[in-house]
Amino acid sequence: MSQKNGDYDDIDNTKFFSAFTQSILNSDRSIRWVGITDQNGVIINERDRQGLKPFLTIEENHEFAINTIARHKTRLKFKPKMGELTYTFRRYTRMSRCLIPINNKENNYLILNMDFDQYDFDKIITEKIIPLIKEKF
Repeated sequence: MSQKNGDYDDIDNTKFFSAFTQSILNSDRSIRWVGITDQNGVIINERDRQGLKPFLTIEENHEFAINTIARHKTRLKFKPKMGELTYTFRRYTRMSRCLIPINNKENNYLILNMDFDQYDFDKIITEKIIPLIKEKF
């Protein structure tokens, strides 16, 4: 990703993140929503699967993302003992939510919602989503 004088090149990054979130959304039919956040949980780009009524409003997704990153930061002190985070996964009764670090340099994260009845989540994350992240970042 390009940077100029420490600031994001907004046009290039907007196009890149938009295409990237679309490719994540297209990677598996069980993905309902995908968002990319910065190190503070501020959503940079997001997409919903077409034809679905979202569980959360835009504002709720933004609040949830901020809280997710804040919780993640509380666990960073254990990183030397546990290693790098691959992903976190939480299952709720209506959906599942996943957090995946995208890169260390810029501290971006991918957050996605999956259908609650998707039980093959590890395979989807490790064989479809993480390879896309590695390819683009």
